[in-house]
Amino acid sequence: MTSTSDVPTSTSGEPTVDTPASVLRGTVETYWASAEARDWDAFADTLAEDVVYELPQTRERIRGRERYVRFNRDYPADWHARVERIVAEPGQVVSWIQVTVGPEEMDAVSFFTGDAHGRITSVTDFWPEPYEPPAGREHLVDRY
Repeated sequence: MTSTSDVPTSTSGEPTVDTPASVLRGTVETYWASAEARDWDAFADTLAEDVVYELPQTRERIRGRERYVRFNRDYPADWHARVERIVAEPGQVVSWIQVTVGPEEMDAVSFFTGDAHGRITSVTDFWPEPYEPPAGREHLVDRY
């Protein structure tokens, strides 16, 4: 992983380029690993101070690292997250995770953006619900 000290900044300390894909990908990998381990200090270290977390399906928004860490730390269930796939490009990463809560399994897709220092500045989570397909296309598809 590229050191965040190798990322260019202006003389004022402001980012001058998007986060390199490998840097932000590594941050997101650490984010999920520390969330699964309940290592909230390491989790917080992946986040910018002014991170914004959004859940479009419930229209909830959390602003700031402290509130977002507390939201995750205080979540009222024994959940576990397993990364299925991560796709990265400069400045943004998408992850697909499988979450289990007791016997229930759910998929989530998360969109991350980052700053030039490799910290996460925004997370947008989507929690799609499975559903039965409409009739009439059985001859075109395989069900799994």
